[in-house]
Amino acid sequence: TPFYQAIHAERYQRQAIIKHIQERHGRRLICYVSGANAAIDRDDTVPFVDLLHNVPAGEDLALLLHTGGGDIDAAEKLISMLRNKVGAAILRVVVPDFAKSAGTLMVLGADFVVMSDTSELGPIDPQIILSDGNGNRIRHSVQSYLDAYDDHTAALQKDPGNVASQIMLGKLDPATVRLFQAVKARAQRFAEAQLQRGMMRDGSGNWSQAATELLDTTRWLSHAQMISWEDAQDPRIGLKVEYLDPKSDEWQEYWQLYCLQRLAVGDRQKLYESDYASLLIDGPSS
Repeated sequence: TPFYQAIHAERYQRQAIIKHIQERHGRRLICYVSGANAAIDRDDTVPFVDLLHNVPAGEDLALLLHTGGGDIDAAEKLISMLRNKVGAAILRVVVPDFAKSAGTLMVLGADFVVMSDTSELGPIDPQIILSDGNGNRIRHSVQSYLDAYDDHTAALQKDPGNVASQIMLGKLDPATVRLFQAVKARAQRFAEAQLQRGMMRDGSGNWSQAATELLDTTRWLSHAQMISWEDAQDPRIGLKVEYLDPKSDEWQEYWQLYCLQRLAVGDRQKLYESDYASLLIDGPSS
């Protein structure tokens, strides 16, 4: 009705842009846009089913993705849903702003990533939050923790009397080291599997080297460091990037849609949107 349409005018404006993009490029477009404090998690499954509800199987599909990351197990499920729907057709992930951490892992499962000057991916080194002896929740970089363990172990092997390394190694919990080694291996294998199924399914590129490069904390000095479109297609990584000039009509359409979606999303909200569905869902409060 006119009044209902007026109340939801912003939603209908966004969906009109989605329809225009689809008609212009001949492929379906679905969108997943997260707020600043909303992470990829298991609750994304049900809204993703809605996004894919009327998407024909075996046809090209594009996902507009904006996320700071989250649960890699949930990310694996989401990208698997998309790949199963697309089948042998082409899956693109459009990154207007950023798709970090687990978001980058999702990108690896696509055939192409569409990027411009504002786009960024991120390192895939896992981050884990653990409680210390006082109940404080502390975020740990898995790779940095393991690097410290390896460095101090090597120092003691070279000089068993190295007091500094003895003290530091004593502060590193063996059980945590074992846990972190398993988590790192999980991220490596996940990245390799997605590359084999997505970006490098045609046999091009070295998926093991690419995964290792994206995990390398000596190259990416912080977990939030930007991986630009130039970095992504560096031969050592070798992602398939479709670069769009920021002034091009196609990029301007994606950017206009993304700006409208970002304004609609609160810090703890996620927006799942297509020409058929538009779901704005609140995340957990803590």
